[in-house]
Amino acid sequence: MNLIGQEITVLGAGIAGLATARALAMRGAQVTVLEQAPEITEVGAGLQISPNAGVVLEALGLGRAFEAISLASRGAVLRDYARGAEVLRLDLSRFGRFGLVHRADLVALLADGARELGVAIETGQRVEKLCLEGAHPVLEIAGGGRREVPFLVAADGVRSRVRAALLGDEAPAFTGHLAWRALVPVTPGEVPQEAQVFMGPGRHLVAYPLRDGRLLNLVGVEETGHWAAEGWNHAGDPVAFRRVFGGFGAPVRGWLERVEEVMVWGLFAHAVAPRWSGDGVVLTGDAAHPTLPFLAQGACMALEDAWVLAESLAGADSRAAALAEYERRRAPRCRRIVDAATANARNYHLSSAPVRGIAHLGLRMIGRAAPGLMPDRFGWLYAHDVTRAG
Repeated sequence: MNLIGQEITVLGAGIAGLATARALAMRGAQVTVLEQAPEITEVGAGLQISPNAGVVLEALGLGRAFEAISLASRGAVLRDYARGAEVLRLDLSRFGRFGLVHRADLVALLADGARELGVAIETGQRVEKLCLEGAHPVLEIAGGGRREVPFLVAADGVRSRVRAALLGDEAPAFTGHLAWRALVPVTPGEVPQEAQVFMGPGRHLVAYPLRDGRLLNLVGVEETGHWAAEGWNHAGDPVAFRRVFGGFGAPVRGWLERVEEVMVWGLFAHAVAPRWSGDGVVLTGDAAHPTLPFLAQGACMALEDAWVLAESLAGADSRAAALAEYERRRAPRCRRIVDAATANARNYHLSSAPVRGIAHLGLRMIGRAAPGLMPDRFGWLYAHDVTRAG
């Protein structure tokens, strides 16, 4: 299907929306991105971009620019929460480059890359109503009137209005987990250039550096019976954050003492969309497959989606065939990733001290006897290349 000159509207200027916009513009489409925020500002915190997503950035022509804004990591280190002792080192460098990056820096890179190819990014475009029943999707923009679009890519996130209009209301389930995140100033070289996972009873904390090693990204997750709102922009209490992870030893305790601002939110389990498209509309990124943050693949899946959607639209004989091909290639993989992320929460949060001790001992023995065994289990995830796979 020839995309040259085709008008395509993307709803949402996050990672999924901006990457999709550039991928479509590379193939000649005339793309407009609508973003509800008044401007694209610095929000969020750290992201781990694994090789399966890095190849997409390369294919988008942004690989070298991404390397300039990210720190290279060899993988992850699992540690005991109390002493910080190493339990298992996952050297994942055999699969390619892992990039540690501030979300705002990646969004800015993608926005610049989209604009470079003529994509129009319109901010302050909040959709109040949406109709998918006519010949084309119709958006009612707050203060901006009615806008009919020939084709709509829904990259409007975990609480997607487009998904609700396409599939009806859904009720995500609270997982009983609270997530905390904070950024702490550090000295370059103070923190190893890798993701460290400190595993404790009913909770874990992930730490890795950003921005030339001048910031430390902290994400803590605790099991709790207290419900909390979804979304990552709810201000939390640094004192409460320190209390929740107070049993953690060095170096976590020292990092927590430096926290001045923290965000907290509830983690909810959403189903992968049973259907990804309708007449004139398609879901992508979190709108199609929200995931828990226990495998660091939310942004990576969005980048994979962007490439496959654009490639499918450009390569099929009709839009219907293209959207069917897109879902065929993406849905099974995304379900596997979402399931694996959910399982990781259980692995990190062993509450029984004897069980945790035995499990950690087993991991240490595996790491010493066969250091490549555990990393190889992730080959299906990190070695996958959507820019080559059909």
